[in-house]
Amino acid sequence: MAEHMTTEALRKDLANVMRDAEALMKASAGHGGEKVDEARTRILESLESAKRRLLEVERSAVRQGEEAVVATEKYVKSNPWQSVGIAAGVGLILGVLLARR
Repeated sequence: MAEHMTTEALRKDLANVMRDAEALMKASAGHGGEKVDEARTRILESLESAKRRLLEVERSAVRQGEEAVVATEKYVKSNPWQSVGIAAGVGLILGVLLARR
């Protein structure tokens, strides 16, 4: 759960950085010389590339999560009693660990 929250926070932070960088590039348009314009163009291209990669990673993560859910559902439907036993065992272990605190 903490890993998911960290991943989500990272995704939001990266999106914010990209948005702010785009805003900075657009706000500085027309200022500076030819080299500044070239640098601005390269930065905007890099930002677009980063956006595409971030979207691809996000889609891949969602797809993998959905596949894991489907696989889990199939296993539980195929092996209901084993699933109940596993869930009970995990619950017992968590109960013991939490009671020790």
